[in-house]
Amino acid sequence: QVQLVESGGGLVQPGGSLTLSCAASGFTLENYAIGWFRQAPGKEREGISCISGSGTGTYYIESVKGRFTVFRDNAKNMVFLQMNSLKSEDTAVYYCTRYWHRLCLRDWDQWTAPSGYWGQGTQVTVSS
Repeated sequence: QVQLVESGGGLVQPGGSLTLSCAASGFTLENYAIGWFRQAPGKEREGISCISGSGTGTYYIESVKGRFTVFRDNAKNMVFLQMNSLKSEDTAVYYCTRYWHRLCLRDWDQWTAPSGYWGQGTQVTVSS
């Protein structure tokens, strides 16, 4: 069965870094684009990044460009999100998700775009 498990969250000071992991099982990772979303209390789930099945196509929302980097290790069936220069507004539960196709489509940042497979989320708290 399809399963996605996020890990790597925690408490970090502003300006610090974290790398989140998304471990996939039940499917061949390289055949699917993978997205990262986050959700803060009282806020809608927000798409922040998408990486194509091959890893050659990566996309970010403007607020994280230059700070976050998504990459994947298809041999290990894992996707990562490296987060640098973290800000308090990055505080949220972070989720990975699987799309229907190998490419990141134009609506990748919409929560309705993925297949419906989500991990349990990992909490990232940025605070001094």
